Amino acid sequence: MQAVSCDESHQFSKVSQGQIRLLAGLGVEGDAHQGVTVQHRSRVAVDPTQPNLRQVHPISFELLEELHAKGFEVAPGEMGENITTQGLELLGLPRDTLLHIGSAVVQVTGLRNPCAQIDNFQKGLLAAVLEHDEQGNLIRKAGIMSIVLKGGSVKPGDAIGVELPPEPHLVLERV
Repeated sequence: MQAVSCDESHQFSKVSQGQIRLLAGLGVEGDAHQGVTVQHRSRVAVDPTQPNLRQVHPISFELLEELHAKGFEVAPGEMGENITTQGLELLGLPRDTLLHIGSAVVQVTGLRNPCAQIDNFQKGLLAAVLEHDEQGNLIRKAGIMSIVLKGGSVKPGDAIGVELPPEPHLVLERV
């Protein structure tokens, strides 16, 4: 793992940390998106009682490198992620995959659905993290979302173990 980040305010970017603490059923300790129910402002406006399936946001360092090659300057945490992974194909994981990170365990719930805020950070970034496949289906590359099953400390350099759910595997959809 490359980096961990959190921020107590509802800002787009998060601050890189030496370590973060994941709290079972809540998310990242001290992060604005911590909670049992949804904390993202747009989702709270629709239904504040819906469960928080977006407690922890992993994104791949490889995406940051791809964006850099396209002329964007994006450091770990700046796209709002809590965990910046490396060498793990996040977008190819099935729903309900367990990620063992440090002493914590998170369960993958779905894809991050990037919004217009991303263009407020850097113009053109939204288009850079969205693609279409040959059939015209939208591909969201801005990371995945997860919930915390087992709390614990997580820090850069921690290995990430992947535990796939039983088959049939469910593809990730936006959450």
